[in-house]
Amino acid sequence: MTGSWEHRGRLRRLGGICPATVRIVDERTRPAASRQQDARFLRDDHDLEARNAILDAALSNMFQGLAMFDAHQRVVFANDRFAQMYGQTPEDVRPGTPLRKIIEHRVSSGIYVGTTVDEVLRRMRERVARGTVSHMTARMGDGRTISVSIMPRPDGGWVTTHQDITERERLSASLEEQNARLADQHELLDAALENMLQGLVMFDAERKLVICNMRFADLYGLAPDQVVPGTTAQEILQHRIGNGCFQVNDSEGLLASAWDGEQNATELEELADGRVVSVARIRLANGGCLLTYEDVTERQRLNARLADQHALLREHEALLTAQNLQLDAALNNMVQGLAMFDTQYRLVLCNRRYREIYGLSAEQVKRGTTLREIIEHRIANGLDANRTPDEIVDAMLRRRQDASFEQFVSELSDGRSIAITVQPMADGGTVTTHQDITEQRRNEAKITYMALHDALTGLPNRVLLNERLEHALARSRRGELVAAHMLDLDHFKHVNDTLGHAAGDKLLKMVAQRLRALVRETDTIARMGGDEFAVMQVDISQPADATTLAARIIEELSSPFEIDGQQVVVGTSVGIALGATAAGSPEEVMRNADLALYRAKGDGRGTYRFFEEEMDIAMRARRDLEMDLRRALPGSEFELHYQPYVDLATNEISGFEALIRWRHPVRGLVSPGTFIPLAEEIGLIVPIGEWAIREACRTAAQWPEGMRVAVNLSAAQFKNTGLVAVIADALARSGLQPGRLELEITETILLQDSKDTLAMLYQLRSLGVRIAMDDFGTGYSSLSYLQRFPFDKIKIDRSFVKDIAESAGSLNIVRAVAALAQGLGIATTAEGVETREQLATIKAEGCSEMQGFLFSRPLPADEIERLFLTDRRDKGAGTNVAA
Repeated sequence: MTGSWEHRGRLRRLGGICPATVRIVDERTRPAASRQQDARFLRDDHDLEARNAILDAALSNMFQGLAMFDAHQRVVFANDRFAQMYGQTPEDVRPGTPLRKIIEHRVSSGIYVGTTVDEVLRRMRERVARGTVSHMTARMGDGRTISVSIMPRPDGGWVTTHQDITERERLSASLEEQNARLADQHELLDAALENMLQGLVMFDAERKLVICNMRFADLYGLAPDQVVPGTTAQEILQHRIGNGCFQVNDSEGLLASAWDGEQNATELEELADGRVVSVARIRLANGGCLLTYEDVTERQRLNARLADQHALLREHEALLTAQNLQLDAALNNMVQGLAMFDTQYRLVLCNRRYREIYGLSAEQVKRGTTLREIIEHRIANGLDANRTPDEIVDAMLRRRQDASFEQFVSELSDGRSIAITVQPMADGGTVTTHQDITEQRRNEAKITYMALHDALTGLPNRVLLNERLEHALARSRRGELVAAHMLDLDHFKHVNDTLGHAAGDKLLKMVAQRLRALVRETDTIARMGGDEFAVMQVDISQPADATTLAARIIEELSSPFEIDGQQVVVGTSVGIALGATAAGSPEEVMRNADLALYRAKGDGRGTYRFFEEEMDIAMRARRDLEMDLRRALPGSEFELHYQPYVDLATNEISGFEALIRWRHPVRGLVSPGTFIPLAEEIGLIVPIGEWAIREACRTAAQWPEGMRVAVNLSAAQFKNTGLVAVIADALARSGLQPGRLELEITETILLQDSKDTLAMLYQLRSLGVRIAMDDFGTGYSSLSYLQRFPFDKIKIDRSFVKDIAESAGSLNIVRAVAALAQGLGIATTAEGVETREQLATIKAEGCSEMQGFLFSRPLPADEIERLFLTDRRDKGAGTNVAA
């Protein structure tokens, strides 16, 4: 017997030995009984292998995941379903695999969220240590719900089963919701029945009460116990007769006629107390009957009164017809248009002149036409085409509600002016009259224009300038800055003397034309007399705006003029007075500007001067800053600081935004808000921006693979045709992969020529770099750019993130931008995150990344390297926000 087992063991180990050979040896050396026993053992082995194959197939095809672990937390057995449920392969859970390795894979792949590997293993050990079967439910990172059972084994190991119950829980929640809705519907049905104005009863085919409401019982004075379900129609009729509702001798006959009448019918029932009840009967498919009861006593009385009044109205009809003919004759011969509306702003009547003014047909102004419909007809005729019907109607209704308002003037799209008077009527309606005052207004405007404008140049004169300056000065006292420029022409007298006054007049007109091209529509140019002009510049943010305009005026008027085939060269000087520092009156401001003009001429002409010495000091300081700024780039005074942005899905840093800083040798760190606008104004932003791109690429090339760097592009850089070459050269010199460079553009750039803008964006994209839209939502760009160009990222401006936890408006904007970006497949970065509440909110709304002081301020490159990148190189892992 023992020899047979040994032979079989050797046979399994020596797979290459022919079984027939072994059998020959056995036949010669062993007795027949032993050979028979070995044959039985071989059959048992075959049967065992077959059963094992069946068991393996069953385990591999289980709906549940199954795994067995030994006391050392290593896999003994795991079926394929166990691996598939957690995004792993059978190789990942083969026998001998440590449980820690399996859990690490789940945590790193996002299957387990909000926990750590050690925490999962600790909970597992605790449950196994209990020695009893335990069950738990786990939420996966992808939204699934897994039911897990843990069965400890005596040897210290355990068996665990895993079942995906996501759909079961979803169905359970759906059933609960349906049950709640059904309960609500039943409650609503009960409330509806008890609040009906009509009484309602339903009988089954055996004439037994199924349901009735309290209105039915109240209508016939029935007690609640007289109308309980199951009460017969005959019994209820007897109760009604007993209450004295009506007198009948044959109640059964009355009931039979009511029950066996027409299929669906409505009848009037007169009660003994004088009430009249309308009874509506509906036959049901099951043989039953549904009846409703309504007290129509007052309605019947009203019908009778109406019949009497109708006869009286016919008597007055003839008299009204005659009066209407007279009224029509009077209305249709009025010079003014007239229209009358009722309280619902429906037309009651209008005359022919009203239709003529607005080009309306008789069909379009028939009685009952709404005010909105009339406005729509007027717009269709080309009138009021620049406004919507809602805007026009809303304006009219606001005027109607103003008790002190009686008249206004409507300017039509065809240039006509219509004076409209509005008078309320006692019944709440409105009477309006309409008079065409176009010619009258034109004559008035012409007279007013001549009184306020220079006849030669068409510019405002001193009177109009003083009027506008007075209004501007009033605003300047509330914080708005206004600048008055006084200028005259150099050598103008020489032009008059040599070429004549006609040539001098032409020169003045040409000067006026050039000045118009230099100012905004809100500014005012005036001719003060002779060769003197003034410019009023309003709503400026700083004195530098005034110096910029003055310099442009000097440059433009110094260019030659062509007059009657001869070239004329004149120049000008400009005196500037700021309204915010003046005593307050227009005369004082202009006098100060005139004194500054004399000072400019005294300094050599062709220049500008401020009246206040303090402004000169400020301008000198600005010029000093400009000179320092021009020396900053050659002097290597600029440096880049970097602020990380964090992937909210992994809580790891995915890159850094490069931010330029100016370290002045005397002033220290100068705010970007101070020197960036100045650099853009004097044209230095392009070389500074090129330096920033090259420096950012050089620094980022030393970071770990996959770590990106973002660089801002200004509008001036974007206009530079050499921008693509600069970026390509920076990438080549630094060795930085193009996909790790992210270029941030603002919505202001998108306002430039759309064709050229898109062409530049696609050239940059061809390099392989990423393109992000910065400060999204604060500009005026069209959302069509998100369709026309595949942006990689949208950065939500910090102004929306700041109030996201308190302001529903900011929250809705962030939610809309995140949803829009998700729909287009674009990542979103929330800027300016400073609190954990803000972080939780933007994460819940679906933002991809965050950036802000909550995680880190902008830091120099060496600080970034020390704080965030050292561990990443050593361990190959990202920096976690939660840490």
